[in-house]
Amino acid sequence: MPFGWTANPYRGCEMGCRYCYARYTHEFLGENNPWQFERRVYVKNAEPAALVTELTRARRSGLLVAIGAATDPYQPGEARFGVTRRVLEAARAAPGVRLSITTKSALVARDAGLLADLARRSEVSVNFSITTLDTGLARRLEPRAPRPDLRLAAMRALTRAGVPTALFLMPVLPYLTDDEAGLRAVLGAARDAGAGSAVWNVLFLRAGTREFFLEFLAAEFPGLVPGYRGLYAGSAYAARAYVARVEARVARLAEAAAFPGRRRCDRTPDAPADRQLTLVW
Repeated sequence: MPFGWTANPYRGCEMGCRYCYARYTHEFLGENNPWQFERRVYVKNAEPAALVTELTRARRSGLLVAIGAATDPYQPGEARFGVTRRVLEAARAAPGVRLSITTKSALVARDAGLLADLARRSEVSVNFSITTLDTGLARRLEPRAPRPDLRLAAMRALTRAGVPTALFLMPVLPYLTDDEAGLRAVLGAARDAGAGSAVWNVLFLRAGTREFFLEFLAAEFPGLVPGYRGLYAGSAYAARAYVARVEARVARLAEAAAFPGRRRCDRTPDAPADRQLTLVW
């Protein structure tokens, strides 16, 4: 992973994205119905002193802290509970900590001032997940996530406040969001909103998510089901030839837009590299 620490203020996510890879995490809580992931959300107890202690340890390690690696830290419940806000306030007490926040929510703009303060004292990036600019399609894929234009407005607000932002163009969904015109539109809109870079990845269908997503396709896009079964035959990953075509397409479009970008599987230059231990006799 390109990070060393994670902070997920919530377990479960109200956004209800049909392709979410994290639905299986509710099984650890005895919630075996995949729908419960979005219907029963657990709010974590964020005790300020403990947060400062852990974030100080993360700072000493020099490794990135990923906020929202499994569930959206700015899902609707954050407006009521403010757990993510408390994590950021604790981070302010550990200057120098490296933070990466990933969200689909416009609510992140609420914390523009705090994030700008953190950006002056630490390393901060807010990554906006945007799969399509088609509002109708987005509503079917991500039922309770803010509209794409609202996410772009939040990106623009953070950029103006001095907070570095990035586009997470992922997942790219086969036959739904992989067309050249759609990809070009997302990249261009994010670039115009101030994103400094883009990261992309083709849909990953692990066990649990695979069955849930195929049920969704059967109900909403039945004609795509055979294609998906063939593309993901016996694997959580799409066929290599397809992935290579899509990745090359996005890379070409990003380059044309003068938009620095990379595949998700490509390590960033400062990401922790694997180390071979020295054998001492």
